[in-house]
Amino acid sequence: MCPVVWRNWARTASADPELVARPESDEEVAALVRWAAARGTRVRAVGAGHSFTDCAVTDGVLLDLDAMDGVEHVGPPAPDGSREVRVGAGIRLHRLCRELAARGLALENMGDIDRQSIAGAISTGTHGTGARLGGFATQVRAVRLVTAAGEVVEADATRHPEVFELARLGLGTAGVLTAVTLRVVPAFTLEAHEAPRPLAEVLEAIEPTDGSGLVDAHDHVEFYWFPYTDVALTKINDRAGTGAGPLHPLRRLLDDEILSNGALTLTTELCASVRAFTPTINRVAARALGERRYTAPSYEVFTSPRRVVFREMEYAIPRDRVVPALREVDAWLRRTGENVPFPVEVRFAAADDVWLSTAHGRDTAYVAVHQARRLPYARYFRAVEAIMTEHAGRPHWGKLHRRRAEDLAALYPRFDDARRVRDAVDPDRVFGNAYTERVLGR
Repeated sequence: MCPVVWRNWARTASADPELVARPESDEEVAALVRWAAARGTRVRAVGAGHSFTDCAVTDGVLLDLDAMDGVEHVGPPAPDGSREVRVGAGIRLHRLCRELAARGLALENMGDIDRQSIAGAISTGTHGTGARLGGFATQVRAVRLVTAAGEVVEADATRHPEVFELARLGLGTAGVLTAVTLRVVPAFTLEAHEAPRPLAEVLEAIEPTDGSGLVDAHDHVEFYWFPYTDVALTKINDRAGTGAGPLHPLRRLLDDEILSNGALTLTTELCASVRAFTPTINRVAARALGERRYTAPSYEVFTSPRRVVFREMEYAIPRDRVVPALREVDAWLRRTGENVPFPVEVRFAAADDVWLSTAHGRDTAYVAVHQARRLPYARYFRAVEAIMTEHAGRPHWGKLHRRRAEDLAALYPRFDDARRVRDAVDPDRVFGNAYTERVLGR
C-alpha cells in the first residue's frame, strides 16, 4: 500500500568498466582482485544496483555477485530460538526470505524493498523501521571477504574485529564480500494496520520519546505525508494481532498495483505536465488509499512492489528532532510552491554501535524525500538537506546527497577508526571510486 517506489539506477549508470565479471567462488573473486591490483586497476562489486548514488560505479573491474547466492549453512538454535545463517553475498532479499521461510525462519526486520542483494543492503546501511530494532548491519554476525591483497578472510567480533566493523557497513571499502552470516529469528506473522490520519495527530503521537508515544507502543511504525496536505498515511505492524485475516487478493491488487503503482505513475506524469494540479492531486491521493488491516508472513508485510521511477534522498536525524524538521520542510514547500507529487516517508530505528551506521549512538528517525523522474529535484533536495543538516542529519549512504568526508567526520564518533582500518586493509584504494573518495576521503 506504500506509495513510495523505486527503479534500478546504478546498473544503468554512465560508467564504462574495463571488465565485467560474474565470479562463482571465492577463488575466482580473489584471482580477479589480484589481477586488477597488479595492473593498478580498481575493483567494485555490484549487487542489484538499488543505490541512487554512484557507489558501485567503476571504470575498472566490476564484479557482479549474482551467482554467489546460495544458503551455505544454518546453525543450531540459540536459547531464544534465533539461528545464524550464512548466505552468499549476492543473494537477493526476496530469495533470502523464501529460503528462510522454508526453514521456519525470518529476518527480524527489513525495509520495504526486497530486490537488493544482502551485500549491498548491509554495505550501504539499509534499514527498516522499529524503535527497538536496528538496520541490516546490526543483524550481521560474520562476513567472508576478499581483501585488496587477494586473500580470503573470515571476520567477526573476535576474528579481525576491526575489519568486520568496516566490512558490515563500509561501502565495500574493506574488500569484496563473498558471504554474510546473519542472525535470524523463528518465522513470525505480522498484523498490518494502515490508515490515513490527520498529520497533526500523527506528529503529536510520535513526538514523545519517553516510551509513551506511538512509535514505542508498536513493533514497526512508519508514515507517509503528502506535501500540501494535512494527511499522513500510517503503517503500523505488530506481532501481537487481534485476529485480522489475510488480505483478499483483489484488495491487494487494487491497493498495491492499481493505486500505489499504476495511479501514482499517471498522477506524477500529470503533475509534471501541469504544476497547478499537484496540491489537489496530493489531497486526493492521500485519501484514496483507505484503511486496511490484515495479517501475513512478516516479509510479505514489510515489503511491497515498486514500479514507479523516481529519485530519492534520505536523512537520519535524532528521533526527538523529527517533528520540528518536518514542520520546517512543510513550511519551505508551502512558501516556495515546489512541485512535489511524492509523499515524504518517515521511519524509525534504535541506536546501534556500528561504526558508520546512520543510527550510530542515537535513536533515529529517517526522513526520505522523493521526486518524479520528469521533475527537477535539485532545489527541493538541497532545501531538505539544509534543514536536515541543521538537525545533525546523516545522509543515507546509498541515496542522493551532497555531503563530503569533511562534513561527515564530525557526525560519526568512529569515522576516523573506519578510515584508519581502510588505510590498513586497502592502502592503494583498490576498492575505491569517486564516491568513496568523496564521502570517506582519499
